[in-house]
Amino acid sequence: MATELGTVEVPELDVLLGQDPYLKPYEKDFHRRYRLFDRLLKSIEGNEGGLEKFSRSYQSFGVHVLENGGICCKEWAPGAEAMFLTGDFNGWNPFSHPYKKLDYGKWELHIPPREDKSVIIPHGSKLKVVMTSKSGETLYRISPWAKYVIREDNKAVYDWVHWEPPQPYKRKHASPKKLKSVRIYEAHVGIASSEGRIASYKNFTDNVLPKIKDLGYNCIQMMAIMEHAYYASFGYQITSFFAASSRYGTPDELKELIDVAHSMGIQVLLDVVHSHASNNTEDGLNKFDGTDSCFFHDGARGIHALWDSRLFDYSNWEVLRFLLSNLRWWIEEYGFDGFRFDGVTSMLYHHHGIGCGFSGGYNEYFGLHVDEDSLLYLLLANHMIHTLYPHCITVAEEVSGMPAICCPISQGGVGFDYRLAMAVPDKWIQILKELKDEDWDMGNIVHTLTNRRYNEKCIAYAESHDQALVGDKSLAFWLMDAEMYTNMSVFSPLTPVIDRGMQLHKMLRLITHALGGEGYLNFIGNEFGHPEWLDFPRKGNGESYHYARRQFHLIDDQQLRYRFLYAFDRDMNKLEEKFGWLAAPQAYISAKHESDKIIAFERANLIFIFNFHPYKSYTGYRVAVNKPGKYMIALDTDSSEYGGHQRINHKTEFFAEDAPYNSCSHSILVYIPCRVAIVLCNIDNS
Repeated sequence: MATELGTVEVPELDVLLGQDPYLKPYEKDFHRRYRLFDRLLKSIEGNEGGLEKFSRSYQSFGVHVLENGGICCKEWAPGAEAMFLTGDFNGWNPFSHPYKKLDYGKWELHIPPREDKSVIIPHGSKLKVVMTSKSGETLYRISPWAKYVIREDNKAVYDWVHWEPPQPYKRKHASPKKLKSVRIYEAHVGIASSEGRIASYKNFTDNVLPKIKDLGYNCIQMMAIMEHAYYASFGYQITSFFAASSRYGTPDELKELIDVAHSMGIQVLLDVVHSHASNNTEDGLNKFDGTDSCFFHDGARGIHALWDSRLFDYSNWEVLRFLLSNLRWWIEEYGFDGFRFDGVTSMLYHHHGIGCGFSGGYNEYFGLHVDEDSLLYLLLANHMIHTLYPHCITVAEEVSGMPAICCPISQGGVGFDYRLAMAVPDKWIQILKELKDEDWDMGNIVHTLTNRRYNEKCIAYAESHDQALVGDKSLAFWLMDAEMYTNMSVFSPLTPVIDRGMQLHKMLRLITHALGGEGYLNFIGNEFGHPEWLDFPRKGNGESYHYARRQFHLIDDQQLRYRFLYAFDRDMNKLEEKFGWLAAPQAYISAKHESDKIIAFERANLIFIFNFHPYKSYTGYRVAVNKPGKYMIALDTDSSEYGGHQRINHKTEFFAEDAPYNSCSHSILVYIPCRVAIVLCNIDNS
């Protein structure tokens, strides 16, 4: 990377610097990053025939059936002395089918068809790559490009199964167009059932997709799809990058799930883990060719100290081929509509964010501590995805706040569409843990919800899977705790704890949805206040599935209050779908009154008013509005269908007075009960 980079300039850097002049001192850094990206892109074009071809390497690597019935196999294992293919097809003879060594650490094997032209390796048969290492060991490995792996009962490791069905699933529906307002339902297939077992792709298709559609979500973020040996890792310790997890069913059943989602107008994102890999050797990438490096950095740089996993060497040509092809595979083969990139902060810095508080000083985002190789990979990945698939979405799980992560590459950015607003759920948990209701700081809440970089889109969320894990509590559990087990029946008294919990649960979600970003995310089950945390079967809990499930039956029970929270979540999303506040400019905040505990703002021609006061209701409370006309209630957290007290008459008409207030030309007088949020629509100007 130290060679002459030429004179290529960032085409639209002036746009970024115009939006944030404080980045001006780092102009050279932006130019350097872009030149490295440009040079790498041209190198791929010159050596591989272009990025489009380079990222389709899954078509040649691995094991493939040819039109004449023959088999073509290709691997990259620079540390191997010899390589062979074995399996059911040759009676597990380890050395009968040797690969031929090619340049640059590649190996290739061609197996002719049988005399009757039938395939020698049929669909469903088991395989292994056999290697002789430089130290003389004989290694049995799964191909990094394996499409399907299974672990049979009582086995410690996965088996590689050749997946080439004679009649593969064919998609019936096109992907939806790129979404303007992104409402994400974060989901885990395995827990998507009330039964104490691993749920299936089929269950998700038949039983969960209709709920997601009914709730008004237009995007699903699917966790734990890439194959991982340890279920309790939540899918973040990947062993086989090209294999959809077999614990939920077959690849074709996942394809059907995505196809059905598309038929409902729902996009599907893959939670992709390219930030690290499992350190498993027999069924993972670790020491694939017998060396400590291969896909990863050698020595300490190749190990993530906190995650006990391996770190990719993004400067390696074949690693780039592997990872970029992996992204293409999930889009082309399965129909995914983009990715949520896990662990981006870990990728961006040599210190991986370990022990770093990230104060926000710009010097933290530039310099030798930035891992330029992984930064270039992310630039390449976003460039490829958005160039070849304009409808696709990319989301960065990035906690450091690096500027321009979500700006176009042409401006010097990294090219993501969105970043996760990770400070928002932390703020809600901190408030609920540490403060009495009367001590909530309205200004601090507003600041947290609006503190994002101009023109860089955020996905806001009140809670994700991180807040649902054992050792923490979901918002519903923080609010209502043990009373959720005893007082959620409509026939039991509405206790102060349940009343407070249900009202605040709705209010926190609405203000996060409306004020916190340009997209919104909810974790599976939390929309109705799921009563328990999430804990996967492991030794520490006796391998129990009791908490590794979602109790959807609770919303169907008319005698329980969970259905009220579900109904509110649905109507909140439907209102956004109608008015599109997520795609609108940031809100104009007209009030954040500390003693009254009132927050009011305007976005997408709607007026949002929140009264967080635990016991004070206000009659004739003046709220600023920018437009004259008549206003009506569009959403009310106190409605009886949401488990509220129905203290507001929805037939009430609110007329804007020609009375300037809080820097607005008009104002209205409203009745706003305690612990209630209302949304008003200007029916004359909507």
